Amino acid sequence: MDPLTHGLTGALIGKGFFAEPAGPAPAGRQRARVAVFAATVGAVFPDIDVLLGPITRDAMATIELHRGFTHSFTGLPVFAMLLAALTRRYARRRGLQTPSWGLLTVIYGLGIASHILLDLITSFGTMIWSPFDHTRAAWDLAFIVDFAMTAIVLLPHVAARVYRVRDGSLFRAACAWGLLTLCGFGVAELLSVARFPIPLWVAVAASLVFAVLFFLPAWGGWGFRVPRSSWARAGLLALAAYLGLCAAAHYAALRRVEQFAASHSLRGAEMGALPLPPSAAHWTGLIRTPEGVYEARFSLLSKNPGAEPPAFRFIADAAPNSYIEAARQLPRAQTYLWFARFPVFRFDDQGDRKIVEISDLRFFSRRSRPPSFTFQVTFDAAGRVIQQGLATGVR
Repeated sequence: MDPLTHGLTGALIGKGFFAEPAGPAPAGRQRARVAVFAATVGAVFPDIDVLLGPITRDAMATIELHRGFTHSFTGLPVFAMLLAALTRRYARRRGLQTPSWGLLTVIYGLGIASHILLDLITSFGTMIWSPFDHTRAAWDLAFIVDFAMTAIVLLPHVAARVYRVRDGSLFRAACAWGLLTLCGFGVAELLSVARFPIPLWVAVAASLVFAVLFFLPAWGGWGFRVPRSSWARAGLLALAAYLGLCAAAHYAALRRVEQFAASHSLRGAEMGALPLPPSAAHWTGLIRTPEGVYEARFSLLSKNPGAEPPAFRFIADAAPNSYIEAARQLPRAQTYLWFARFPVFRFDDQGDRKIVEISDLRFFSRRSRPPSFTFQVTFDAAGRVIQQGLATGVR
């Protein structure tokens, strides 16, 4: 999941359960602010492992190391205790009041746990038991950038801000509604450019939802009586409900993939239903066989979705040859194949150069470029490896 959604979710946890001032002011307010800070930092902290790529100067670090120990339940208590200790030490030097070390550890731990969970629901894969088990778990419930989920965890923060005090509340509501409506139409345009268009009425409906959320609480002034913690908890409940919807959609999508596999006697094949933007209704069905991969893109909102399985296309592997076999044996290629769930092999004979390309169909193509995380091996005419690594060039 993207860092913004992680951070907003962590802040909801902090505001919802740990931000009620305890003790006399201003010490109580300081403890509350530190608690929200800890939950937010904990929720974004695991992605610190993205720095390993620049440090090691290895593009493969994203595949081999990202979502490893910092994203594991075994590492969670270690980092929670360490971050709590560092926070307490820093606050002591600045003369700030903080929750106890034990409570801070719990808060950091919940923030880190929320990050692990939100990464686990995507298709990228997370090594949740690293370093003891390097299997990448992936629940395939939501796309790695989910604008609906981001909105769900953002809106409670904005609503609580709008109804913090009465003075200027309608102006704040109008500004929040206008800004988020512009963002909604901007997201619609962005998805259209990325070839995942959404109907105009969806953006209009989102604007109406924003209007209800920001203006309805002004009726009778009840919005001013809702504490910030209640807004945050409502946001977390809405997030849980959305994840339940995603789980139900994944179940329905996977059944359609399994229906196709059964109708074509593809028993024992690796298969999956992977989420696509822009909504939980859009999916990619993938089935890996020894000869290649079946792929289909479909919507659960299509007419008669249960009448027949979606239309799959077959993407065949290149015919086996010595170059493909040699590429398979390379340590870096084996690392890639450990990461890939639905790999397809291609071979390009350019005379003095022989190119083996392995693409994971979890990741779609980017116009004229290879799909993200495509691995290439280039051999010379004598069969020597002259280049290997993740492909970035234009086809």
